[in-house]
Amino acid sequence: MRDFEIRGDMIRLGQLLKVAGLVDSGAEVKELLAAGEVQVNGEPEQRRGRQLGRGDVVVASGEEIRVA
Repeated sequence: MRDFEIRGDMIRLGQLLKVAGLVDSGAEVKELLAAGEVQVNGEPEQRRGRQLGRGDVVVASGEEIRVA
């Protein structure tokens, strides 16, 4: 698991996936979510606009990221 530092209090799931380097574009985010390959805190997630805060854990593309 790797920590990803955010500047504010929240970040959207789609933004996190892009800035963390798990996807290259918004289209890839949509595909990953539609395929059911993203989990937030152990639960499947399909909303790219999902708000994430410190302590949330995202699993996608074989990587685990904790928002810090």
